[in-house]
Amino acid sequence: MSDNAAAGAWFDTHTFHHSRFADVARLVELKRQQGRTITVCLPTLNVAGTVGEILRVFRTELVERFPLIDQLCIIDSRSSDGTLDIARREGAEIFFDDEILPGMPHAVGKGEALWKSLFAMDGDIIAWVDSDIENIHPRFVYGLVGPLLEEPRTGYVKAFYERPLKQDGVSRPSGGGRVTELTVRPMLNLFYPELSGLIQPLSGEYAGRRDVLESVPFFTGYGVESGLLLDIMRRFGLDALAQVDLEVRVHNNQPIDALSKMSFGIMQALFSRLEGDGKLELKTELRPVYNMVRHNAAGYSLEEVNVDVIERPPMDSIAEYRKVRGSRL
Repeated sequence: MSDNAAAGAWFDTHTFHHSRFADVARLVELKRQQGRTITVCLPTLNVAGTVGEILRVFRTELVERFPLIDQLCIIDSRSSDGTLDIARREGAEIFFDDEILPGMPHAVGKGEALWKSLFAMDGDIIAWVDSDIENIHPRFVYGLVGPLLEEPRTGYVKAFYERPLKQDGVSRPSGGGRVTELTVRPMLNLFYPELSGLIQPLSGEYAGRRDVLESVPFFTGYGVESGLLLDIMRRFGLDALAQVDLEVRVHNNQPIDALSKMSFGIMQALFSRLEGDGKLELKTELRPVYNMVRHNAAGYSLEEVNVDVIERPPMDSIAEYRKVRGSRL
């Protein structure tokens, strides 16, 4: 079967709508039968405007009403805007990424926080949900964990959705996900066409089995989503991946200069994997310095920005993690 045919076959059999998993009581029973526990974690940095409602919805609907979530937590990068007080008030456990594995070389970024959160979290199934969602609903959890509870071969689930684009106070029904459409999906179509059926490879909501997530490396920055897809597919096969339609995700869209820097970090991760997979031979070292173009009343200028992308090893290779997890590894 060609890669394109494989992508089409995968799309037809591994793409779901969240409504399939809306019977949360059934999911709770599946979890009980399988002896599984579920952790939901939000990476946070100064999200006081949205984090409270997200945690409140998850706590009231998926902890208290239906005991689907066993551990609800945040992994914080030293918020200073009240995020932490709100999280405490809503009953979330709080972990700080800079306090976990302090002996590791310093690194920052979303991927670093997610990697370190593996060390702190307890669940057999782990779901990460971004903390800037404005239209939060329980489907952002049950839609992700549903395939993992229903199908043993599924190891990693990605969300997809329509992403309204808000610019200059005007909201359009679609148009978000610009880095996805202009950078990542074209790269996957060129070099990993078997993954071309993924609608939103960069979505910030995804869930996986611990034994899958702990066995693959994590990139420290915005390359984390692309890296996880490639590495999980390589290790466990395309059938281990699934995607779920969560309908609509509303959040504040980032300005184009921030998206440009994001693309730069993602491309570092992708080119690193392309070379490692023997798909490209790089003739030069990937440089972490990005020249941002700035424009103000005085004219144009360049600003050097370091976008360091570090590859963290699989968590199950870390001695401290193996000690904590004991005989599981």
